[in-house]
Amino acid sequence: MASIEFNNVCVDFPIYNASSRSLKTRLTQIATGGQLGVDSQGHVVIRALENLNFTLKDGNRVGLLGHNGAGKSTLLRLLSGIYEPSSGTAHIRGKTGSLIDISLGINPEATGIENIYFRGGLLGMTKAEINQQIDEIIEFSELGNFVNMPLRTYSSGMHLRLAFAVSTILRPEILLMDEWLSVGDEGFKHKAEQRMTALVQTTNILVIASHSREIILKTCNRVIWLEHGKIRMDGDADSVVKAYFGS
Repeated sequence: MASIEFNNVCVDFPIYNASSRSLKTRLTQIATGGQLGVDSQGHVVIRALENLNFTLKDGNRVGLLGHNGAGKSTLLRLLSGIYEPSSGTAHIRGKTGSLIDISLGINPEATGIENIYFRGGLLGMTKAEINQQIDEIIEFSELGNFVNMPLRTYSSGMHLRLAFAVSTILRPEILLMDEWLSVGDEGFKHKAEQRMTALVQTTNILVIASHSREIILKTCNRVIWLEHGKIRMDGDADSVVKAYFGS
């Protein structure tokens, strides 16, 4: 059983070596994802997320909507453990898997086999777990003998196939995504789509940020609309999508 509970969660990013007055003057006309402020020590801070309150439980398929800089990526990174709340409490129960950056940890000088272990380790897999899955990863990636070659010899499509094959081998209880993944040529794209669909169906909680009305309606049963780091609307997918995109 997985769950996520946010109570008055805020995330602030301090800006050091800048006077609050000069920075505010320079950024007054610039739209940011959050709001400018000053902390108790006089440092300028950008509040990326402000007073988020929500609870997610098994079965929730949550879409994140909002303009660029609204706080969607910050929220995903908070859920994945990259960031911690500056204030408030975030209780996350369940094994979390992130497809935010599937190429993170990939080394171009290492072979495909070595990169499977590098990327798998970053995903929290043990060497024994990777050993059990490695044949399936290699077969799914369709790399053949290239799996023993350095990654710098790969085409961009081969690189993505390997990263995708490793990153989607896990079945986390909480799945985090920044847009729907679609990689490879038409043949591989069909396989990738099937695996992504299976991954989403088997996870307890899905949180996906997207600008696509179609993907949100197809995938999600709940949508959180973020605006300047705050929740503007939280409700069923149809209602929020209609309010965000218009009829």
